Amino acid sequence: MNKAFTREQDDVEEDEVELPTLPVSGKNYMTPAGYALMRGELLDLIDVERPKMVDVVHWAASNGDRSENGDYLYGKKRLREIDRRIRFLTKRIEIAAVIDASVHHGNEQIFFGATVTYLEDGRTERTVTILGIDEAVSARGEVSWVSPIARTLLKARQGDVLKLLTPNGASEIEVLEVRYPANFSC
Repeated sequence: MNKAFTREQDDVEEDEVELPTLPVSGKNYMTPAGYALMRGELLDLIDVERPKMVDVVHWAASNGDRSENGDYLYGKKRLREIDRRIRFLTKRIEIAAVIDASVHHGNEQIFFGATVTYLEDGRTERTVTILGIDEAVSARGEVSWVSPIARTLLKARQGDVLKLLTPNGASEIEVLEVRYPANFSC
């Protein structure tokens, strides 16, 4: 059959982005600040972005021929993107377990929310903060609690020597310092 006679579907998304998956436990651990950011984004999408885009689509639809109306086509696509993001954020917030790391202030054991300084293979010192899947930014030295380094560090104590499995083989890390915020800010 000639390709000219096939119907393209409007709902097919070529630019679907792979979202980080949650572990089997199904909990989405977050800091109060990460929860507040995610909830703020959700409320902004629902209260501001979506109504604005609905108005644009309504205006564009009232202009007539929708098949060649760029405002209408782009608006419908943007509405689908907003709705998809709203569904994603809603699901993540429903299973969120907000953990205030400041309750561990002064503790030497590593839990969620800790900032850990460790020595890798006796020569490279690194510092990471263990945060939620949706809030960790590696450029700021933050790692997700499900990452290999976080899984290795969790429940260890200051002074412990651990084995970290990497694609290049096992490396030895020594926990030098464990810090928690005195008061976690939202």
